[in-house]
Amino acid sequence: MNFKEYIRDIKDFPKQGIVFKDITPLLNNAEILEKTANALLNLVKDQKIDKVVGMESRGFFFATLLATKLNAGFVPVRKKGKLPFNVLSKPYSLEYGEDALEIHTDAIKKGDRVLIHDDVLATGGTAKAVCELIEELGGEVVQCNFLIELDFLNGKDKIANYTVASLLHY
Repeated sequence: MNFKEYIRDIKDFPKQGIVFKDITPLLNNAEILEKTANALLNLVKDQKIDKVVGMESRGFFFATLLATKLNAGFVPVRKKGKLPFNVLSKPYSLEYGEDALEIHTDAIKKGDRVLIHDDVLATGGTAKAVCELIEELGGEVVQCNFLIELDFLNGKDKIANYTVASLLHY
C-alpha cells in the first residue's frame, strides 16, 4: 500500500522554508485510515503495551486507535497550559521553534509499558521530551512509533536509546 499518495506537501507552512506533511487526505478516507492504523499496529508486533501516549495534536488521531486495538489506555501529552490537572512539564525544541509539553502526573504508573505515537518524527525534540516525561513518571518506553519520519532531519539520533518504528520515510 502506498500511503504516501495520501500525504500532501504544503510549502512554507507553518513558516517560511518548512514543507508541512499534511495527513488530512489520509484521515479523510475511511478505508485508508483503517489500513494505516493496522500498518502502524504491525510496527508494534506482539509487544505488551499498557499505555499509548499521543502527542498533541495530530498524534492523537492514531494513538487513540492504537490504544483501542492494543487494549491499552490512551494518554495525551499536550502543550503547556492545556491539561486541567496536576502536570509534569518538559521544555523542548522543535523544527521551527521552542515549546513545552505536559502530561498528567497520574497518567503513567511505575512499570507501565508505554508506546509513544506521533504523526511525524522531525528533529526528535518532541519525542525526546515525551520519553523523558514517561520515564520521570516511572514508565518504560517500549517503542516510539511514527506515521512519518523525515530522515534528512536525523531526529532518530535524539532518541537513539529507544526502539523507533516509522511507517513512511521522506
